[in-house]
Amino acid sequence: MNVGRVLTARFVLAAIVTALFGAGCSRERPQSPAPVARPPKITPDYAGLVIPPNVAPLNFRIEEPGRAYMARIHAPLGQEIEVLSRTSEIVIPLEKWKNLLRANIGGALQVDVCVKADDGLWRRYEPITNAIAAEPIDPFLVYRFMAPSSYFPKQMQICQRNLETFEETTLLDTCSFGNGCANCHAFVNNSPAQMLLGIRSTSFPSATAYVHGGSIQKIGAKFGYTSWHPSGRLAAYSINDVRQFFHTAQAEIHDVVDLDSLIVYYDFAGKRIKTSPAFSDKTRLETYPAWTPDGKHLYFCSAPLPWTDMDTVPPKGYEQVKYDLMRASYDVETDAWGPAETVLRAADTGKSILLPRVSPDGRFLLFCMTQYGCFPIYQPTSDLYMMDLATGKYDKVSANSEHSESWHSWSSNGRWIAFSSKRQGGLFTRPFLCYVDENGQTRKPFVLPQAAPSFYEFCCRLYSVPELIRAPVTIQSESLVQTLFAPAEVCVNSATGATPKAGGTQAYPKGQASVQ
Repeated sequence: MNVGRVLTARFVLAAIVTALFGAGCSRERPQSPAPVARPPKITPDYAGLVIPPNVAPLNFRIEEPGRAYMARIHAPLGQEIEVLSRTSEIVIPLEKWKNLLRANIGGALQVDVCVKADDGLWRRYEPITNAIAAEPIDPFLVYRFMAPSSYFPKQMQICQRNLETFEETTLLDTCSFGNGCANCHAFVNNSPAQMLLGIRSTSFPSATAYVHGGSIQKIGAKFGYTSWHPSGRLAAYSINDVRQFFHTAQAEIHDVVDLDSLIVYYDFAGKRIKTSPAFSDKTRLETYPAWTPDGKHLYFCSAPLPWTDMDTVPPKGYEQVKYDLMRASYDVETDAWGPAETVLRAADTGKSILLPRVSPDGRFLLFCMTQYGCFPIYQPTSDLYMMDLATGKYDKVSANSEHSESWHSWSSNGRWIAFSSKRQGGLFTRPFLCYVDENGQTRKPFVLPQAAPSFYEFCCRLYSVPELIRAPVTIQSESLVQTLFAPAEVCVNSATGATPKAGGTQAYPKGQASVQ
């Protein structure tokens, strides 16, 4: 059963029923409402935002006691929207919302809320005002939607959400290929034309699905954290020996250690896996590759490898491991790498630097910093930081919360980011959207809109790895599953060790990639 689609369908149906019930049962309009000297409390917190001109309606619930409710949504241009309801849930008509936003791009949107209290009197709250950005957000978001289990395998889908509506489709359900895991989906320049998706399964060896030109190819190697070169000719990815363990005396009981890792890259034309001394040092842990938009540098994270015991989990000193931010130059025409250079030292920040992502214009670098380790989603101290690559100066972004902020991606125009956050209670990761101005400053983030205002209160599943793309992935789920069960078109033998010898650009290890 497709749990993600069923769950979404149920909440969409609930939203429709709520809207019809409210419209049919409460047509009473406020008469001389008494003013309240504050804005209304609403859930989700959709107040004081910068929103995309192409986002779905920001449906919300009014957190004020009453027996009738009204929301009037208006702007200088276009037809206002009025929602009257006996319930506190405000469900905004999609087409009217779209028309109002289109008519006021670059302007402001105001929401007036009135509540009829139990004493029979109407009260009018101060208006909620949101700015409508001039720049749209990439209209699709791909993410993992999964059960909060600590054990493999667990129920999981790779889902695609249309941000302009509430339509969600499932690209892959791990139940369709036995007990398995799907992760690390990656796209070239925010385009679905080329996609990589790592797969683990008890039904067949680990593999990677390569979607391109309407076809699917199975590569006999699991790509870890992946970043496409902007040319689409190669992809850098990490090979990690990641282990989960648990704490007993702290709020976040989950933790992860990477016992050994390196970065390699896959040449699609030559069907070969290669590496470089820049990011395959046997004395260090290397992970989280990220290309610059011009393809001339690869950013990554690197930490000293402090242990030799690969069997004890967690190893001694795991809480002392902090990653530096590094980069290496690259010439795609000659396949030549420069040496690794340090961009930001953990010794200078006192924190572990993770998940670098360069803005599409090449000016800014968004990254996470946390107290230690390689897995920010399990670190409550993990925050987002922005670096100006022209000056090297960086600062914590204003979009952070007291809970973990982790995986993030840029919209193709560089004006929006999507990121994972646990700010709604500290337990479940949710996808948040956030505006970034021309100076790299963030505005107040907001949770991904849903058809039902109460969706997140009843959704006990996690969202992770939110990736923004400019168009939908059109490959059918059935085709993906059929390809995964077929023999690999490109066979790559298992690595004999996490880190090969680094003696120049070479295959990883030599002879392990071949065409079947």
